[in-house]
Amino acid sequence: MACFCPRPISLNRFGPSPQIPQPPRIIANPQQRLKRTRKFITLACQTNPNLDDTSTKERLVVEPSNSKGTSSPKDAAAPSSSSSPPGLPELPNKDTNRKIAIVSILAAWGLFLSSRLDFGVSLKDLTALALPYEEALSNGKPTVVEFYADWCEVCRELAPDVYKVEQQYKDQVNFVMLNVDNTKWEQELDEFGVEGIPHFAFLDKDGNEEGNVVGRLPRKYLLENVDALARGENSVPHARVMGQYSSAEARKVHQVVDPRSHG
Repeated sequence: MACFCPRPISLNRFGPSPQIPQPPRIIANPQQRLKRTRKFITLACQTNPNLDDTSTKERLVVEPSNSKGTSSPKDAAAPSSSSSPPGLPELPNKDTNRKIAIVSILAAWGLFLSSRLDFGVSLKDLTALALPYEEALSNGKPTVVEFYADWCEVCRELAPDVYKVEQQYKDQVNFVMLNVDNTKWEQELDEFGVEGIPHFAFLDKDGNEEGNVVGRLPRKYLLENVDALARGENSVPHARVMGQYSSAEARKVHQVVDPRSHG
């Protein structure tokens, strides 16, 4: 009989448990559930222009202007990236860079040609272009004879000027270069009275001396004398002119191997 006593007690203790449901604890706070519902409604109705939320109204003002405008937001942002800010210089484009490169190349080429004509001409270049003395006296043209030396600083300095004049009158006047260090020209040194170099002797078409210019002088002296010879004048405007020169007594006498050389 003692074994049946606990059973009715257990029934009375656990009987009411099915009647107490667990979900009422979740919905016990109706304000929290309402708040969540309102938040969901607010997010879903941001495009409604009748809302009182100021942040929502700001979005609604900006978004319709983009949708009704003629350009998309991507197009509206494009000018800001391509244009420079106010007050700053505009960046060069590809065409500008290409033009700058072409101008730089042309300028460099012009500088090279200018340096070649003005500063790149040497006495060796002049001797290579010059005619032999004997040929110049026999071709019936007036002649300019320059007595020079490789060690003469004034001769090297005037070489570009002589080259320019020679290129201008090379078809009308002979240009001859005689090196005072060469013993081959001892007779010519005495004949023309060479005491300083560079010494320019101006001869008519018959080989008669019309005048001479010695030393460092402006190019116009050489140019005007050569022009007078080319026009067949009986005299040259600068017959006896002398500037700063190198003494011919400092010459280094040597014998040239090639007898045809006019160096």
